[in-house]
Amino acid sequence: MNEPIKKKETSEHRLIAERRLKLAKLRDVGAFPNDFRRDSVADELQSAYGAHSTEALETDSPSVRVAGRMMAKRVMGKVSFVKVQDQSGQIQLFVERDRVSPEVYQSFKSWDVGDIVGASGTLFKTKTEELSIRVDELRLLVKSLRPMPEKWHGISDQEFKLRRRYVDLMVSEDTRRVFTKRTEIVRFVRSFLDALGFAEVETPMMHPIPGGALAKPFLTHHNALDIPLFLRVAPELYLKRLLVGGLERVYEINRSFRNEGISTHHNPEFTMLELYQAYATHEDLLELTQTLIREAARLVLGTDQVVYQSKSFDLGGAFEVLTVEEGLLRHNSELRSGIRDIDCLRRICEQEGIKCKLEYGAGKLQIELFERTVEQHLMGPTFVTQFPTEVSPLARRNDNDPFLTDRFELFIAGREIANGFSELNDPEDQAERFREQAKAKALGDDEAMYFDEDYIRALEYGMPPAAGLGVGIDRLVMFLTDSASIRDVVLFPHLKPEA
Repeated sequence: MNEPIKKKETSEHRLIAERRLKLAKLRDVGAFPNDFRRDSVADELQSAYGAHSTEALETDSPSVRVAGRMMAKRVMGKVSFVKVQDQSGQIQLFVERDRVSPEVYQSFKSWDVGDIVGASGTLFKTKTEELSIRVDELRLLVKSLRPMPEKWHGISDQEFKLRRRYVDLMVSEDTRRVFTKRTEIVRFVRSFLDALGFAEVETPMMHPIPGGALAKPFLTHHNALDIPLFLRVAPELYLKRLLVGGLERVYEINRSFRNEGISTHHNPEFTMLELYQAYATHEDLLELTQTLIREAARLVLGTDQVVYQSKSFDLGGAFEVLTVEEGLLRHNSELRSGIRDIDCLRRICEQEGIKCKLEYGAGKLQIELFERTVEQHLMGPTFVTQFPTEVSPLARRNDNDPFLTDRFELFIAGREIANGFSELNDPEDQAERFREQAKAKALGDDEAMYFDEDYIRALEYGMPPAAGLGVGIDRLVMFLTDSASIRDVVLFPHLKPEA
C-alpha cells in the first residue's frame, strides 16, 4: 500500500473515532430520536417561494419544518449557515446564536457534515437573494460516524461509487438524476401499456424448468419440496400460458437472472419488460416498440433527439429495417455466393476468429458472424428482422421461408434494446424444437433450453395467434440517461468481492 493511501485511511479512522466519542456523549441525552416531523421538502419550497421578493417573504413569514443531511456548514460567530439536503434537493438554514437556545447552539458547533438534522423556522431571503430558513428550532436526528467524501471532489473512484452507492447518491446530483429518470421511464412504460388495455401480471421467479431464452440459469434448491429450482432467465413461457388461459394482453416488468459474464451492458440480474398480445403479429409489435421508445424519450428528455456518448440519434422518423442476411451481406461481401452455405459461413467465421462447434447449422453460424461483424455498425435505431429458426426456438416460422422466423430485434448505438416475434403456437412444431434444444444441451450447450412438457400441454389446449416483445429496461435507461455502463443505471450492480 502506498504512503498517500495509508495517510488517508489513518485520517479517516481518526475522524471516525472522534465521531464515536461525540455519539457516546449524545447517548446520555438521547441519540437517534424519531419524533421530529417535517412538513416541507427543498424543491417544493424553492418552487413555491424561490421567485418571491424579500418584502413578500417578510410580509408572509411562511413557517416550515425540514429535515435532511448537512452537506455544508459555516460557523461565523453569532451566525452560521448550513446546507441541508433531502431527496428533492437542498435548502439553506440560517442559524443565529441568539435565536436558538445557548445549549443547542453550542452543541451545533460540534456537529459534523453528514449528520442528519431537523429544523423549523420562517422563510426569508439573504442579502445574496438565496432562499433560506431563519431557524427557531434545530435538532440533531442522526449522528454520522463516517466522514463524507471531500467536499469539492466528490467520488472519483468508480469502484467506490458502485460498492457504496449510498455514498454516491449522497454527493452526486448526476447519480440521483439517473435513478430519478429510471423511475420515470418505468412509470411511463406501465402507463403506456395500461392505456392500451394490457394487464400487468406477476409470474414465478423460481422455475422447476428454466425457459424463455437461450441462457445459462442460476440453480438453487427448495428444501421443503426437496427439488432443484432455477432463477428465471425470462418469464416468457408463463406469460404465454396466460394467453392460453384467455388473458389476451399481458405484461410483466420483471427481474430475470442469467449466469453469464459481467460487462458494460450485461449484469447477471437485470430488469426486462415482457408483453404478449393475442391476435397480433411481430409487425404490430414492431410499431408498438418504435412508439414506446420514442414516447419514453419525449417524456424524459422532452425531445426526439437523443445524445448518447457524444453521438446524436433521431427517434422522430421511421426506424431503419434490415434483415439479418442483408446486414451480413453489407459487411461480408464474400457471402454473396453462400449466405446459407455452411462451409462458406464456417470459413468466414474462422477468419474472424469465431470458435464454431461442429453441430452449428447455417442459422447459428449466421448469427455468430452477425454479432461479430454487423452489430457494432447498427448505430440505428435499426430493426433487424428475419432471424434464423435455428436460433429462435420460440418464434413462429415465416410462411414463405421456413429457414427464417417472424422475429425482430431493435438496435440503438450498436446495442440490442428489444426483441420481439410472432409466437410459435403449433405444439408439435414447438415440441420438435425443444427436442433439438435438448440435443444441443446434451452436447454441452449450457444456454440451450430444456424440454418443458407442461408448456407443450398448454399449447395443446390452444394458444391464440399472438406476438410478444421483450425490452431491456436497463439498456433503455442507459440510452436515455447517456450512461456508458449498465452499472451506472443499476443501484447495486454485481461486483467481484473486495480484496
